[in-house]
Amino acid sequence: MLTYFKFQMKARAHIFVSGRVQGVFFRDHTQKWASSLNLTGWVRNIRSGQVEALAEGDKENIEELINRLNEGPPLAQVDKVDVNWEEYKAEFKDFRVTFSDFW
Repeated sequence: MLTYFKFQMKARAHIFVSGRVQGVFFRDHTQKWASSLNLTGWVRNIRSGQVEALAEGDKENIEELINRLNEGPPLAQVDKVDVNWEEYKAEFKDFRVTFSDFW
């Protein structure tokens, strides 16, 4: 009997999404997508008009989140998604919407 185990590589991605991404429920969708993919981290609006996210978990799942962010929710218009891959730190317990950097 052959047993196959799929190795899941843990990763961390710092993501910046540009376009019409604020005021269109982008953070809410990101949180739901990330949670459904068993990712941890956070998402927030930033002064530049972008949405910033930090996601940790299986690299394959982060890549799927990035695919979804490129599409965005129905009211969004995504122009660009920048991803900086970082060392996995297991820093978070869940994925949440956090305060913007406006304050």
